[in-house]
Amino acid sequence: MSHIIAPSILAADFANLQRDIELVNRSEADWFHIDVMDGVFVPNISFGMPVISAIKKHASKTMDVHLMIVDPDRYIEDFKKVGADILTVHYEACNHLHRTVQAIKQEGMKAGVSLNPHTPVAVLEDIIKDLDLVLLMSVNPGFGGQSFIENTYKKIGQLRQMIESSGSQALIEIDGGVNDKNAEKLVATGANALVAGSFVFRSQDPEQTIHDLKYLKY
Repeated sequence: MSHIIAPSILAADFANLQRDIELVNRSEADWFHIDVMDGVFVPNISFGMPVISAIKKHASKTMDVHLMIVDPDRYIEDFKKVGADILTVHYEACNHLHRTVQAIKQEGMKAGVSLNPHTPVAVLEDIIKDLDLVLLMSVNPGFGGQSFIENTYKKIGQLRQMIESSGSQALIEIDGGVNDKNAEKLVATGANALVAGSFVFRSQDPEQTIHDLKYLKY
């Protein structure tokens, strides 16, 4: 399976959001990555339900929604209603992770769990078979444009081993600081999906940048 490219809409031009959504539709990207921040779990605030609903009206690809919020259980049904296809919650934000994952699946969405840079992958050992996706944060969550944390490669290797030994079908997604310098190694190490925000939308030709990330020579 070729790897998945998920441009992060957090880095799009909010004054021209429909234009950038249509750019992603035209491109060889696979998913729209949408970060939801509440200013509590992370020190920033981003999209709410109305904006995600507006994106859904124009997006023709999978809506990959990443919740960086406290108490995500309160909003699972709402995110389904506004168009999420994949809903990822943070391990660090869930008191009853198994229940949260099951609630996401009951709404007909794929369930993902994200880990902050300091959280070891071993915490997912008892739930890995229930997950469709594991999102490894390769920067500290909350802001775009940060530098990639090198320890991510080690975590990918550990997670890949856990997935294969358990028989899980979970995909490994990487979010933060992804660019043309590290994308090839990330995929070679075991990543299935790459989130790229600033690197795509601040490039001179975003569609070409997406193409280059999609067709790495590995």
